[in-house]
Amino acid sequence: MTRPMPAPRPLVLIPSYNTGPLVLRTVRQARAAWSPVWVVVDGSTDGSGALLENLARGDPGLRVIRLPANRGKGAAVLEGLRAALAEGFTHALVMDADGQHPADCIPAMLAASRAAPAAMILGDPRFGPEAPLVRLHGRRISNWWARVETLGGGIGDVLFGFRVYPIAPLVGIMRQSRWMRHFDFDPEAAVRLSWLGVPAINRPVPCRYLRPEEGGVSHFHYLRDNLRLTWMHARLVLGMLRRAPRLLRRRRLRRRAAPPAAATPR
Repeated sequence: MTRPMPAPRPLVLIPSYNTGPLVLRTVRQARAAWSPVWVVVDGSTDGSGALLENLARGDPGLRVIRLPANRGKGAAVLEGLRAALAEGFTHALVMDADGQHPADCIPAMLAASRAAPAAMILGDPRFGPEAPLVRLHGRRISNWWARVETLGGGIGDVLFGFRVYPIAPLVGIMRQSRWMRHFDFDPEAAVRLSWLGVPAINRPVPCRYLRPEEGGVSHFHYLRDNLRLTWMHARLVLGMLRRAPRLLRRRRLRRRAAPPAAATPR
């Protein structure tokens, strides 16, 4: 007998590392849209951890988890997911602390998750003219590889971190892997969940790159993190080859289950 899925119980999870005053604005906007909001301070040295804890003292809907040293985005997310799972939460909307992700889209993303609790809800970014072209080009390359690695698993954007995950399967995947602890978290989480059979639902979301004079910060190191992403895609391609028969069967079943396209009137 299939065990029924528990009623969705979501939270918003924000990993943060040295984002300065931006994290306070992001957290206030997230709290205006949802409760609870948890922030994992990933060994920040800019004083933002103390500021967030002070903010949380007067807000029961806000929780701050501080890590003693910087471990990487994926490690910070995993720390929050483990704690959330232990307290009975089923889904987590993960968003960045640097102001790129729109907090006013949180309710719609979580409503989509509530309607399809077995799925991952992936933000599909809509960039403005300020987005660096080199980042957009790299994004297209990673998205192409993700389509290969999932054999057309339906992932719209593999790098955009504004997402709702079902917590239990993601924690299970991360417990079995030594990877997914840094900037490789977002793409590898989506690909490996797709391998597990978690469907992807893509929702368009505006995304804004903040200029340095607006307080924008980026911890992406072009050489180090591009090498890390290259190694990640190599691993995932090898993983796809081992899973190819199962992924191809799943794709055929998906196509058979899809409703037939309406005939075009003449």
